[in-house]
Amino acid sequence: MDQRIINLYDEYTHRPLGREEFLRKLAKLTGSVAAALTVLPLLEGNYAVAQTTENGDLLTERVEYPTPHGNMKAYLARPKAEKAYGAVIVIHENRGLNAHIEDVARRAAKAGFLALAPDALSPLGGTPTNEDDARALFGKLVNEENIVRFAAAIPYLKGRKDCSGAVGCVGFCWGGAMANNLAITVPDLKAAVAFYGRQPELAKVPSIKAAVQLHYASLDERVNAGMADYEAALKAAGIRYEQYVYEGVNHAFHNDTSAARYNKEAAELAWKRTIDFFNIQLI
Repeated sequence: MDQRIINLYDEYTHRPLGREEFLRKLAKLTGSVAAALTVLPLLEGNYAVAQTTENGDLLTERVEYPTPHGNMKAYLARPKAEKAYGAVIVIHENRGLNAHIEDVARRAAKAGFLALAPDALSPLGGTPTNEDDARALFGKLVNEENIVRFAAAIPYLKGRKDCSGAVGCVGFCWGGAMANNLAITVPDLKAAVAFYGRQPELAKVPSIKAAVQLHYASLDERVNAGMADYEAALKAAGIRYEQYVYEGVNHAFHNDTSAARYNKEAAELAWKRTIDFFNIQLI
């Protein structure tokens, strides 16, 4: 697909570009309104394909946990065997908690972890089904309160009998930025994995106690603008980290519900690296 179309969609999903203007620009790039409407489903999430990991040998449930800023709703998955597992907080993109992220949580559970996927939009009634409505709600959230709400997942998980006490997180896009922010904020966090996420405040990097793993898409100029400075800060502070850049792929390459941006080879490699990382750090 024309890279200009991918870049336009990225602008639409991450900047204040309204749907009407996005569709007008998309039609100009594709040559017609009809062509734009043909391309659109390849860009937007198709959650009908999100059920890649079955529930058969997993326990899944809807839970709530307390925070200083109200309760957070979340999706939880783990293996059925009754034992204590290392825990992974799965943090969604700026579309909220949807079928794709719930599927990612099940993948983490399938790999042997207690996975918790909170809904950042819980204070606003939860994630709506319409992606545009969900993205609009993110503008009403307060970043500092968001971090506190996600950080509160750690004592919640540690208080569960099925948690070993070792907690990490993995986030995607908006969630990748949250993973980076949890790393600089929460000393109890053992591991933080960020997929194409904005970097945290560099002055606070020395406070990181977690091991950090970073995944970037080579074509993602917006997020990659801060990549080098973040790596330099991690090195200067002596933080344990791994950084990977996947050549020729776009932002959201791990999201298999977006046909235009998903890259199977890069996604599977990045996920294997993530699970291998958690297997080392969450013991």
